[in-house]
Amino acid sequence: MIWNALMLALREIRRNVLRSFLTILGIVIGVGAVITMVTIGGGATAQVTAQISSLGSNLLMLRPGQQRGMGQRAAAAPFTIRDVEALVRQTNSLSAVAPSASKGMTVVFGNQNWSTNVNGTDNMFFTVRNWSLAKGRKFNDGELRGGSAMCIIGATVQRQLFGGQDAIGGNIRVDKMSCQVIGVLDSKGQSAMGSDQDDLVLMPLRTFWRRVAGNQDVDMIQLSAREGADTERVKRDIELLMRERRHISQYQDDDFNVLDMKEIARTLAGTTRILTTLLGAVAAVSLLVGGIGIMNIMLVSVTERTREIGIRLAIGALEREVLLQFLVEAVVLSSLGGVIGIAVALAASVAAAAALNVPFILNGGIVVVAFLFSAAVGVIFGFFPARKAARLNPIDALRHE
Repeated sequence: MIWNALMLALREIRRNVLRSFLTILGIVIGVGAVITMVTIGGGATAQVTAQISSLGSNLLMLRPGQQRGMGQRAAAAPFTIRDVEALVRQTNSLSAVAPSASKGMTVVFGNQNWSTNVNGTDNMFFTVRNWSLAKGRKFNDGELRGGSAMCIIGATVQRQLFGGQDAIGGNIRVDKMSCQVIGVLDSKGQSAMGSDQDDLVLMPLRTFWRRVAGNQDVDMIQLSAREGADTERVKRDIELLMRERRHISQYQDDDFNVLDMKEIARTLAGTTRILTTLLGAVAAVSLLVGGIGIMNIMLVSVTERTREIGIRLAIGALEREVLLQFLVEAVVLSSLGGVIGIAVALAASVAAAAALNVPFILNGGIVVVAFLFSAAVGVIFGFFPARKAARLNPIDALRHE
């Protein structure tokens, strides 16, 4: 009986192809929009998480001053190298501590110049930031202790200053200082905040103090927690130690800030997931609109086929058989719309992922849910027209013009 109803439904769809397509258009748009939104949102979430992770393993950043709004920080005394040494001695849950001081400067090679961020640091920077070299070497102990004029450049700086030339062994001018390039960092691309991670120059911290800054301030301390350590607890230990060293009483606010990159990653990923859910919910409204379209067309179909229904009932067809025929027809229409919507969504998701430069991560669960929802729309919105057809009086139906 179900097979016969299915064949009748397909025959009716073939007889009115254009009307059938217009009927399922809302379902196609709804299913396609839901899957596309969720797929692109999932790719964006994965990209944000990967970009945060690329900053370093279990990374925490300690900065003087408190954050006040977008890009604004309250003024506070900078850290010293003794603060760095205290963190190394007294915090057992840290695997690496890298002091750094930075300044925006113009670097020059030949007739090329580029404005970049010059950082003074040590070799712990590479461990904390999980950053390797594409070519060249790190600083040796003598260069770090003696403050030699050596530097390691990011991929962006190499491209802007050297183009296709080999940068190793070249001398760039940083302000009035000539600095020999001994290494080039691997490219990391943009950060989750949109900044170019490869646009930097590294030099020994003592070199930066003597030749660039003219002081011995530490602008930021980057720290890496040991594998398996609770970064929330590590963060509290750092805060307690720094409050003690900076003589902050229990009634005073911190004049420094500890950023936990894992916490930031969770926050950003959570925000992206919420936005994806909201966009998916808005797109799902199209499915309801499509369901109303199916109901309207099925009611029209019942009116057009009243005499056919009357003949079937007159020769012995049962009400449930007529009900099943129209219900199957509605479900076939909505399911067909779901299949076409899935195909459209896959094509749109691949194209959108490539255009937005986010990974294409297909969520099989949302595809199944969207298809089942489209079939359910057919059942729900097709039931009323089907029941109306099944309850027609055979004599009145045969008299219908």
